[in-house]
Amino acid sequence: MDINEAKKSVADFMGRCYQRGLTTITGGNISVRFGDLMLITPSGKAKSSLTAEDIAEVRISDGENLTPHLKLSIESGMHRLVYQKNADVDAVVHSHPVFCCLFAASDEEINTTLIAESWYLLDKVVKVPYALMGSQELAEKVSDYSVGRNVLLMENHGAIAFGKTLMKAFDRLECLEQAAKITYLSKEVKANGLSAAQCKEIADLR
Repeated sequence: MDINEAKKSVADFMGRCYQRGLTTITGGNISVRFGDLMLITPSGKAKSSLTAEDIAEVRISDGENLTPHLKLSIESGMHRLVYQKNADVDAVVHSHPVFCCLFAASDEEINTTLIAESWYLLDKVVKVPYALMGSQELAEKVSDYSVGRNVLLMENHGAIAFGKTLMKAFDRLECLEQAAKITYLSKEVKANGLSAAQCKEIADLR
């Protein structure tokens, strides 16, 4: 895959994120690692109709914007630190899904043990303590918490997922929103989750 194809993939997945109702028209951001570059969605453009030409190039080592005609997402620093601290992560998807945000703003936890897929893909979901969006503090907290994890909730903010590919990161974010929705609905419909033995069996498979 060349750099233009990689940029197109970022734009396409951002559009898919909007179409699936996982973020608002200007909310969220997606990036991929491309060598020493981070290809990331810009700020101030409709996330539903991005093209390859809209995707910014940022050097991971020092944060320099190599596409100065594009305004960087305020969370660029967060993405960059995640890549610096996770050699096995090549894609990051951050957005504001409704049910994830509900749990991000509450003291309740998303129960990933109700469905085998969510336990397999997500394990236990950890919440990052609040920090101002776009701040260095948030970038440091999220990148620290990201080590060894596939997804995170960001308190009073949203959700973020990591993966070796954009497909894997997107799949984890979508699965997280589904798990949040099922957890919410299980308050009305009694659900029987996986047993401890079944959770261990799936964790071993993971």
